[in-house]
Amino acid sequence: MDGTWPLGTHLTSPRRGYVHHGIYAGDGRVIHYAGFHRAFRRGPVEETSLEQFARGRSVQAVPGSAAQFGGAEVVTRARARLGEDRYRVWTNNCEHFVHWCLSGTSRSTQVERLSRRIRALVALKGASGRAQHSPA
Repeated sequence: MDGTWPLGTHLTSPRRGYVHHGIYAGDGRVIHYAGFHRAFRRGPVEETSLEQFARGRSVQAVPGSAAQFGGAEVVTRARARLGEDRYRVWTNNCEHFVHWCLSGTSRSTQVERLSRRIRALVALKGASGRAQHSPA
């Protein structure tokens, strides 16, 4: 965790079961969706210290982020949403927020990956059920 990244850098920090995402705002500050970090209570988009963002864990810059905007513009976009309190795990989480700041497109590869796994399990269960009920 060095805090010397360029403005607008996409940062991640591992958590139990997921990866947390934020935007580096300069001067050791990160803008991120707080999400469910306070006893399962939703938190807004906030600007915090790098240490608060990391919560004792490592922080990495995401190499090759597909930014459509320059670093200062990414930070401006992130700051425009400060205080927003519409966090939703499936549709508006910290990763959705960061991708929107960088590219204008809201997406979460973590949610997409989990959705694919769920669909595969449902399809497998459906195929298994049909096989058990088909005449021999």
